[in-house]
Order: sequence, then structure tokens, then C-alpha cells
Amino acid sequence: MIEQLYSTHYKELLGWCKAMAQNGQQAEDLVQEAFLRAMKHTALLEHLSEAQRVSWMYRTIRNLYIDSIRHASFETLAENIPEGAADFEADKRIGYEQALMQLSKDERRLFALQCQGYSSKELGRIFGMPPGTVRAKLFSARKKLKSVLTK
Repeated sequence: MIEQLYSTHYKELLGWCKAMAQNGQQAEDLVQEAFLRAMKHTALLEHLSEAQRVSWMYRTIRNLYIDSIRHASFETLAENIPEGAADFEADKRIGYEQALMQLSKDERRLFALQCQGYSSKELGRIFGMPPGTVRAKLFSARKKLKSVLTK
């Protein structure tokens, strides 16, 4: 079952993760870690449909990515107190990441993929939602981000 999931969805999951992480090596590591977790949870996954298994993989990868951002953010904050203009960009990136954390999990996933050029129709097919629902979630995500970033 895991082998079939891997052979059928690895490229799709890796592409999504690359779009989210903006780092090919990190994306490969996250997807591999998700498949390792899938092997540990085979008993759970056996009772799920194919679509539910893929959804479980997306959630697992997303959670791993969020954990890596949190870990990196805490390390950065603990090690470096911003000084000068060079650190402004790092602060800005942390601010964006924290703003993204204010979004719901669906909004974050949709927003990340939309930023990579996916249309609402394509996103609807990927996540099993009508395109109108996708657009509504993206509108909500942009509104929340604007609110957080303009404070």
C-alpha cells in the first residue's frame, strides 16, 4: 500500500512541497519523512480510502514543514539579535512566516499553491473542492494576511 502511494503520488507531493518550502532539498527531506511516518502508521492508513491517504500525506508534510519553520525561527531568534539593515530581511521573512501561521491549514495550502500559479479550478480538483470554495478560502487568506501584515 505504501509502495503504491509512493509510486502514484510522490511527484505530486514533492512538487507541492517544493512550492511550499521554496527549497528542493528540504522538500525532498520532508516528503521522505512523511513516507517514513506513513510506514509507521500503516495500520491507520489501511482503513482509509486512496483520497484520504493522500490527504493524510499532505497534512503530514505540511505539519512537518510548519515544525521545521518553528524550529528554525526559534533558533534564529535565540542566536541572532537583529542588527542593522542586513537583518531586516530576516526579520521580514520571519514576519511573513508568522503571518502565514495565522491562516488555517487549508488556507495555507491553497495560498502556497496559488502563489505557484495553480488556478482555483486546478486547486479544486487537487483538494476536492468546488472552485468557488477555493476562491472564498483564498480571499479569506489574503484578508487575514493583509490584516496581520499591516498591524
